[in-house]
Formats: sequence, structure tokens, C-alpha cells
Amino acid sequence: MRIERISEILEEGKRAFSEAADEASRSETEVRLLGRKSELSEILRGLKDLSPEEKREFGPVVQGARRALEEAAAAAKERLLVEGRDWESERIDVSLPGADDPLGHLHPVTTMIREIEDIFTRLGFEIAEGPELETEFYNFDALNVPADHPARDMQDTFFVESDGFDTRYLLRTHTSPVQVRYMETHTPPFRIIVPGRVFRNESTDASHEHTFHQFESLVVGETGDVTVGHFKHLGETFFSEFFGRHVEVRLRPSYFPFVEPGFEFDISCVLCGGAGCPACKRTGWLEVGGAGMVQQKVFEAAGYPRGKYQGFAWGFGLERLVMMKRRIPDIRLLMSGDLRFIRQF
Repeated sequence: MRIERISEILEEGKRAFSEAADEASRSETEVRLLGRKSELSEILRGLKDLSPEEKREFGPVVQGARRALEEAAAAAKERLLVEGRDWESERIDVSLPGADDPLGHLHPVTTMIREIEDIFTRLGFEIAEGPELETEFYNFDALNVPADHPARDMQDTFFVESDGFDTRYLLRTHTSPVQVRYMETHTPPFRIIVPGRVFRNESTDASHEHTFHQFESLVVGETGDVTVGHFKHLGETFFSEFFGRHVEVRLRPSYFPFVEPGFEFDISCVLCGGAGCPACKRTGWLEVGGAGMVQQKVFEAAGYPRGKYQGFAWGFGLERLVMMKRRIPDIRLLMSGDLRFIRQF
């Protein structure tokens, strides 16, 4: 065994690794000089046949040459990685502003709810909530809705199968059940607002949906302390604040089982200022919702003594206001889930 040959292999390997122009040639050189069939590997396997004195002489030399070649191979690989990178394409200008992450935003109905809540809370109202899955008692009985009222029919109400239970459940058709639930645990005087989602088993069109939102308020005090005049003033105050202009409220007699007397209330058209336009059918008024003085039977259902308290309740469809304020022609767009529509707001 010649030490000179080991030195030759080492020098040849260092030169070959330093001159490798690509990874393929570097890899080929590594296999040729360090692979199992390489000359250096054959020399290492032959060490076992040497005498102890020869092993002590040649062993360190061979092992050192192998380590040196392995280091040269690794250095060549690192060099080729650096030389092969497109540094210009990877250059980062740290002075440029970062890209914004795409963020969502509130749905126009949610924005409207918060805007209305803000107005009412500034007027001293509290916010009340209740379950969307309601009992027949709170949705109908406690609100003085007769047992044979058409609203109880399957055509108008989504009843939920409740076999084995004495209580009938349904998806609430209005937010008024929350009024009764609130009165059961609170003593007048109080002022509350009740925003929430409601459900009606009906066909949909440009102005009707089976799932929509209502917003109503309830003001209760001692008999004689709360009148229709208070309601009319509150309505004008709210809608004027909501639309950012003076709005008048007009009352028309109507019937609702849970109020007596009951009213349909209109507001002066916010599109034409009352002059008359297609939106208000040239009348100068827009129908908004229903209202009235709370029926004493509703107070009794909540546990109040008959005749001790008096109050008014009124409500309206939130989507209707959104459509009026945002000039949206079809209510179905609001719950369509179409991002092309939602991103406009």
C-alpha cells in the first residue's frame, strides 16, 4: 500500500469537487471517489489484512483522506446551491409596505341592528333577547292569539316535531315572545328593545322571505304614565335619527291580538320627502310596521295585576329598513350568500 497513492486520490478529489460545474458532476465525482466500489473504499477494506504495525501507519492516513474528501464534497454541494439560486427573484425590499390580509366585514343586516341598538340605548333602552325555538304558549297563547287564528296553521308557522312532549315547539314567528319572557322577571317601569331573527312558512318574492329579522320595542309604566303620544314621539325621534332627516309618523287603526288599540304606522317617505314617488306610490308615506297599547291579557300572562300597568309595543322588519336605506330592490339578495352582493356594503 502506497501512501503516495492515497495522497494522489485526495488531491484528485479536491480538484474535481472544486471544478464541478453542476450537481450532476459533483454527485458523479462523489460516487467515483467515495462510493462502495471506489479505490479508496477498497483500500479501507484491505486494512483488515494488514499487520498491527501497518494498520497503525496506514489507517489514520486513509481515514483522514476519506474525511477530507467528504468535506470537499459537502463544500462543493453548498457552493453549487448558492451559485444556482436566483438571488434577484428572491430579493425582498424591506421598505415596501406589507400586503394586507383579506378581511371580512359585517353583513348589512348586522350593521343595521347595531346602528339601531346604538340609537335606542342612547335613549335609555335596554336590549333583550330570547330563544328562536319557542313554545306555543309564548309565541301565541301569552300574546292573546286565539287558538283558531290562521297564524297557527302549518301554512304560516314552522312547527317542530316534539313527539312525547306535552309542549309544542315552533320557530318563533315574531320577536314578541321575548316581551312576555322579559316581563315575567322584571317589574315596570322599563324600556326594552328586542332585535332578532324570525321565521314564517310562506313563499318568497322580492319583498317577502321565510327567514328575516324583526326589531321591536316595549315601554311599560304605571297606568297613565305611558300613552300613544309617547309612542308617536319616540317613533319620530328614532326614524329622524336613523335616516338623518326629519321624519313624521302617521298612525292608522289596525288589529293585532296583543295590543288594544292597535295601529299600522307609516313614516313620511324618505326618498321624496313626502312629495310623492314610485317608492311610496305617490302617497308621500311608507308603511313600516305595527304598534299599539299592550293588551291587559298579555300583562296577565306575564303575571302582572290587570289594570295596574300600561305600555306600548311596536315593531318593524329590519330588512325593510335596510332595503330603504341601501336602495336594495329584492329582499332575497340579503340572505342569498352571494359575495358579489355582500361586498358592496
